[in-house]
Amino acid sequence: MKHIKLVQLDGKLPNLALMRLAHWHRSQGDSVRLTRSVQPTLFDQEGIDLVYGSAIFTNSLPKVRELQVVHPEVIVGGTGSGEDLALTVEQILGVEEYEHHDYSIYPEYPWSIGFTQRGCRLNCGFCVVPKKEGKPRSVNTIQDIWRPETQRNIVLLDNDFFGQDEAQWQARISELREGKFKVNFHQGINIRTITETTAAAIAQVRYYDHQFKKRRLHTAWDNLGQERVFFRGVERLEEAGVSPKRLMVYMLIGYAPGETMEQILHRYRMLTERGCRAFPMVYGEGKPELKKFQRWVVRRYSEFIPWEDFRG
Repeated sequence: MKHIKLVQLDGKLPNLALMRLAHWHRSQGDSVRLTRSVQPTLFDQEGIDLVYGSAIFTNSLPKVRELQVVHPEVIVGGTGSGEDLALTVEQILGVEEYEHHDYSIYPEYPWSIGFTQRGCRLNCGFCVVPKKEGKPRSVNTIQDIWRPETQRNIVLLDNDFFGQDEAQWQARISELREGKFKVNFHQGINIRTITETTAAAIAQVRYYDHQFKKRRLHTAWDNLGQERVFFRGVERLEEAGVSPKRLMVYMLIGYAPGETMEQILHRYRMLTERGCRAFPMVYGEGKPELKKFQRWVVRRYSEFIPWEDFRG
């Protein structure tokens, strides 16, 4: 029996890669422990045969480097690891496909989480998904993801749910509807590609926020040039029965070359006037003014303090 240490370096949700590694090693009779600490823990005194680390966000790279100092033999993966993005759990294990997950390393997590598809149709400059996962493909059904002993709450991590073959996403929508599942499209829906058909499909399911408390659908508006196509998607959703008030819109700011604060404010006002809820996402490090704008919106100071006053 080997002693396996799993280190989750970031992210609030359960880490599926670590869950898959935990399942595989336990099936081999190994002992597995999960920690979020880079530094050694009490359990390390029992001896460690193998260490895995996983990082999702690029700003976790200092933690990755620290972990590599503490455990020079560590195997680190994930889009925030600074390593080869082609490294997968399957490559580590030497198998073709491995979709088994050990939820016991997250005993407090009450729901079911997973992917019905991987990959993405688009090629956005700030996103690593196409490079890491390639073209869209279907991987799991809702029944594959759901743990029967838990609530019918499904967290989908799909980057492009409607990017898989229509027959596949239609089947997943039917599963959600007929099984009376609640679903959180955690990575959001690409509103630029919304059609009347996909808008109607979304309206048929019980979509919720990540805590399953509010009816919420997440999407994004990345730059001013997408204004027309963005609001066309909003209109299609509304016509299908999805109110703009249920849309949480992630505003990417600080990415488009030459973007001005006036343009950012224009996007924000367009969203709020339409009834959408805006959530600014600052691209890159530094940028104190944009961080301040993010705080003004997220903490809802915008409801009673004008931006110019808050800015000053």
